[in-house]
Amino acid sequence: MELWASARRSKVSGAVVGLGYLVLLCTIGVESRKSSKRDCFEYAAISCRAYSASVSDFGGVGDGTTVNTEAFRAAIDHLSQFSSEGGSLLYVPPGRWLTGSFNLTSYFTLYLDKDAVLLGSQDESEYPLIEPLPSYGRGRDADGARFSSLIFGNNLTDVVITGANGTIDGQGELWWTKFRAGKLNNTRPYLIEIMFSTSIQISNLTLINSPSWNVHPVYCSNVVVQGLTILAPVRSPNTDGINPDSCTNTRIQDCYIVSGDDCVAVKSGWDEYGIAFGMPTKRLVIRRLTCISPTSAVIALGSEMSGGIEDVRAEDITAINSESGVRIKTAVGRGGYVKDIYVRGMTLKTMKWVFWMTGNYGSHPDNNYDPNAIPVIQNINYRDVVAENVTMAARLEGIPGDPFTGICMSNVTISLAQNPKKLQWNCSDVAGITSEVTPKPCDLLPDQGQGKIRACNYPEDNSPTENMEVQTCSSFRNRW
Repeated sequence: MELWASARRSKVSGAVVGLGYLVLLCTIGVESRKSSKRDCFEYAAISCRAYSASVSDFGGVGDGTTVNTEAFRAAIDHLSQFSSEGGSLLYVPPGRWLTGSFNLTSYFTLYLDKDAVLLGSQDESEYPLIEPLPSYGRGRDADGARFSSLIFGNNLTDVVITGANGTIDGQGELWWTKFRAGKLNNTRPYLIEIMFSTSIQISNLTLINSPSWNVHPVYCSNVVVQGLTILAPVRSPNTDGINPDSCTNTRIQDCYIVSGDDCVAVKSGWDEYGIAFGMPTKRLVIRRLTCISPTSAVIALGSEMSGGIEDVRAEDITAINSESGVRIKTAVGRGGYVKDIYVRGMTLKTMKWVFWMTGNYGSHPDNNYDPNAIPVIQNINYRDVVAENVTMAARLEGIPGDPFTGICMSNVTISLAQNPKKLQWNCSDVAGITSEVTPKPCDLLPDQGQGKIRACNYPEDNSPTENMEVQTCSSFRNRW
């Protein structure tokens, strides 16, 4: 199989060299081969690659009807031999590439051209069945096995899924119809799921019509999700945008999400299975997120949070026509904790609730959960929030006998809708303080007076996620 583009010649471009050198490399290649400049492209990635190939070199046909599952699998299998020699890139050219599930490899980049559309097959047989997640104990839709995601990876190092805003279309409507009708025996596939892996980048893509969740890094570390546009009908079932799950050091930024469920849902396992697995989500940064989700949250913490969630920092968040801002969802039997949550700079327009916490979310994987496993919710901080056209300011419901504590809100201005709820703050089993919050909060969150709160301050130290940097890489579209 002939390798093209930046194959052996561009091994140098896999090093951390300056942008100028990479431009020069493209120029030299173009001029010496008398090729057009469009043959060479640049992209931002955590790692550059020494070798590359196109899915069309392995029999792929982008006509929208030919099934390319084996072409993707063969290409990635071939390129995996270069993992110890500078890594590899698989280029998806312009076209409509119908495929079932395929697995990625380490030290690998999947790159979609701006005019490439990856179409998820609607044939269940194109998605192998895999075991339930150990921290969940069962599938989310049904007991037992689940369908592998369209793009899947397990036990990987240094994986990039990116493009020039190419599209991944899960063609989810048939899956939604079967799910609603109870005709699926297994949990629906996600668009992208990476498990037990480190150094992951998912960026500069448009994801549409996922059968279920869109992006699911689980049991991973050092994850960057950036520049995604995620679109699903607002009544589509469980089409969460980005769900970091039992992950450490994750950065989500510059994403636009329209969802039938939570735009971002932070998770860490379900009841006794999550408690036993014991892997929290921690050191998560979410910034410059725009969300539309009329029936769910902009950012949800839980409800599957039994391994714990801590050190979450969210800033510069915009929501339009969404159910709630940052929502905490948990229940008796979850165990675990949600703590050290910091939110600043939210702009919310047309909301049902600005603040929503619930300790009675309810759903369980089975009847074997521990009724004495009580979640701990503490040190939850919000500041610099502006919301307009709001039906109700807050619905805060802790757990009787085990209140949610350390809630802090400051500099919050909420303008009400034309027909708001008469009771604006519905609070029970919570404790905390507020300052400069309108309308006036409930008595369980007493006003400390103007400028009196320092506890709501956003941390000034750099999160470890800031150390995950990208560089400019180059590759080629056509064979030499």
